[in-house]
Amino acid sequence: MRTGQLLATWAQARQRAYEAAAPLAGEARPLSACAGTVLAAPLVARSPLPPYDVSAMDGFAVAGPGPWRLLGEVLAGATWGASLTDGTAVGIATGALLPPGCTAVLQVERAQVGDGLVRGEVEPGRHVRRAGEECAAGEHLLDAGSAVTAAVLGLAAACGHDALDVHPRPRVAALVTGDELLASGLPHAGRIRDALGPQLPLLVAAHGGDVVELAHLPDEEALLRQAVEAASCDVVVITGATSVGPADHLRPVLTALGAELLVDGVACRPGHPQVLARLPDGRFVVGLPGNPLAALVATVTVLGPLLAALAGRGLRHATALLGEELRAAPDSTRLVPVRLDGTHAHPVRHTGSGMLRGAAEADALAVVPPGPSLQAGDAVEILPLP
Repeated sequence: MRTGQLLATWAQARQRAYEAAAPLAGEARPLSACAGTVLAAPLVARSPLPPYDVSAMDGFAVAGPGPWRLLGEVLAGATWGASLTDGTAVGIATGALLPPGCTAVLQVERAQVGDGLVRGEVEPGRHVRRAGEECAAGEHLLDAGSAVTAAVLGLAAACGHDALDVHPRPRVAALVTGDELLASGLPHAGRIRDALGPQLPLLVAAHGGDVVELAHLPDEEALLRQAVEAASCDVVVITGATSVGPADHLRPVLTALGAELLVDGVACRPGHPQVLARLPDGRFVVGLPGNPLAALVATVTVLGPLLAALAGRGLRHATALLGEELRAAPDSTRLVPVRLDGTHAHPVRHTGSGMLRGAAEADALAVVPPGPSLQAGDAVEILPLP
């Protein structure tokens, strides 16, 4: 296991994790498989939007000034086979192709119909969506690196795409270690419930990845090594085993596998014993502390930025104003669960390293750098919790 200058401040560790990886190679995927990914190539319109002149309202497609002789109607998906001449109209549905000669659409609520005539007031061009008014064929719509949201999927479909070039979401194998952990039932006689395994799929998904394997392991070095070697993924996440106690086997395993250690401990509270390493085959290993809140802090410190980099995402930053004083540590960054009230952040109770009650009530983690304490009204960096 090769080491360098590994002791990092919280900000250095976060940046080091983000810079450790490049986005996974882009691939073409059907739209149904693109949700939550990032574009690997610009989105370019394959057809104009709208593709033809359409009605923006239910009503009547009219030609020239009224009143208009009603000739029939055209529904969405149908066409009117002839041009309208002045003084004529057809009923029309929202989104339907406008007949040639149409000068406006009279909204149905503003129309009076009787004796085969349509009457009402409408300005020329009203409620008409012209072909290409949203975009032209070949127009650049979104840059590579844009998140594929629901609106992006809809836009891509509307302008003719069946597939998109995207960075795949990184695949994560989660290994939860600890002889003391129970996967179900009530705690008893020195055994406690696993509080990290249930969190990891959501935490990983929130940072752009997918948990493809979740296994519980006893505190045995040989089994941990075998599980890391066998994991078919981009990132192996190991909970527990990151400190220096007799049951903490992560570092010996990394040494045996020839890993390059990128982060080995971070000057933050909680969550100091966190690890980031690169295996010779290019896979990454992230070690999260076994205490629940410490693991959550390590997730936003190294795991989240690493997954964001692999997924082609940027690092997000947000700020809030403090509602109350937050004490700083002299030589470590504190990550404090806070509840957000509009633009203000308020610290919550029950925020010990082994606790999750405070984090369950919180909306974000506030980042308190070492040095003087932050006062009410000060701006503070926050990291939203999924």
